[in-house]
Amino acid sequence: MKKVWACLCAGDILLRREGADGAFSLPVGEEAPISLKPWNIVTTLSSLPHSAQSDVSRLMNSERVGDEAVVVVRLDNPAVGIEGFEMMNLRSSFDVLSADEYNLAGKAAELIYWDQNSKFCGCCGAPMRWETEISKRCTNCGKELWPQLATAVIVRVTKGPSPEVGEEAILLVHAKNFRRPYYGLVAGFVETGETLEEAVRREVCEETGMEIENIRYFGSQPWPYPCGLMVGFTADYKEGGLHLQRSELSSGGWFTRNNLPAIPGKASIARRLIDDWVENAK
Repeated sequence: MKKVWACLCAGDILLRREGADGAFSLPVGEEAPISLKPWNIVTTLSSLPHSAQSDVSRLMNSERVGDEAVVVVRLDNPAVGIEGFEMMNLRSSFDVLSADEYNLAGKAAELIYWDQNSKFCGCCGAPMRWETEISKRCTNCGKELWPQLATAVIVRVTKGPSPEVGEEAILLVHAKNFRRPYYGLVAGFVETGETLEEAVRREVCEETGMEIENIRYFGSQPWPYPCGLMVGFTADYKEGGLHLQRSELSSGGWFTRNNLPAIPGKASIARRLIDDWVENAK
């Protein structure tokens, strides 16, 4: 039976290059695209996210996804020099894979990361073993364990036209941990005991010193770097001057549609939030 092979090594994924146009896809076949050792196979997935069902079925030229349809593989070394295949950074694969395939690759990356960090029971220290395709059980005390998500919020803050600025403006910041010189949105992790909306208010206040209002849900995105869920919001500026938290941000300010700095790539929900504003700004 054909299977989809999600083969990763240190943040890179093995992709098949197809046709003269150089289109990429996840490898599919009854056998793995490269030689594997037993320990390379982390888990197999038969229960797929609903959004991935149709696309994986297309890949497999099948009307249904059967048992053990997707094999999650952790490679010991990058697979290089294989005709028709290429290792690509997972983030970069967003630009060449369908959304369903990219999300599936991200799920595989998260499971590999979780497997590496859940070898032993946190209660008694005994080895953990796989119980289902996405859970483990302690071999001694029986404690069950599932992958944990780190939930983060990200917010697009805007303010309406003012005498100083004749059009609506968006708050953009450059975080010190950004690898590239682009400006993004205020974001941060949700703390224990707070709602998503409370986290949005706190992060904006901590990082910029400003108060916001009219917080509204925008959308969410799995963020497998390494195991996150980004929850996006929009909000309106209420009051306060801009005072950057220098331990987190190196620069920031208000920008209009006509003077935007470099912004994140299309793989992120930050870009979706910004693009949506650019299209609808007053």
